[in-house]
Amino acid sequence: MEKYFEIGQIVNTSGLKGVIKVKPFTDDIQKFKNYKTIYISIKEELKEFKIEQVRFNKNMVFLKLEGINTVEEAENYRNFYIKIKRDKNEKLEKDSYYIVDIIGCKVFTDKEQELGKIVDVFSTGSNDVYVTQNELGKQILLPAIKEVIKNVDIQNKTIIVHLLEGLT
Repeated sequence: MEKYFEIGQIVNTSGLKGVIKVKPFTDDIQKFKNYKTIYISIKEELKEFKIEQVRFNKNMVFLKLEGINTVEEAENYRNFYIKIKRDKNEKLEKDSYYIVDIIGCKVFTDKEQELGKIVDVFSTGSNDVYVTQNELGKQILLPAIKEVIKNVDIQNKTIIVHLLEGLT
């Protein structure tokens, strides 16, 4: 399992005092208020920053980080990703998973046919959809509903599914 989660991407600066504008990768941006420290991923390294201030505007998060005090300093971090330690994130409800844990899982039918690996997850509003791709590049879109997703084993990176008519 991944030790860190990506929680957003720095997309711009705001003002002259080094505030960064973050596109969040979470449904609940209020979670940013709970974080004391974040990490910015810079060329395979993580640089730790303490959060001094958090504010929101529309669906964006604005962070003032300790040590970044000018717009020029903030500009240096544009397009980099923000991460937090996995142990800082809250526990999920039963049958809920982090996307980072789902990506790369092998998918098998309940008849033991291998379909491929999960390469993407997207939300339709009512449910998530798991994009499964085989070695030949063929994709199958699997709705993340109880009728389809029968078992998720994050430790062994496998998912068992029941293919409803029309899914293949």
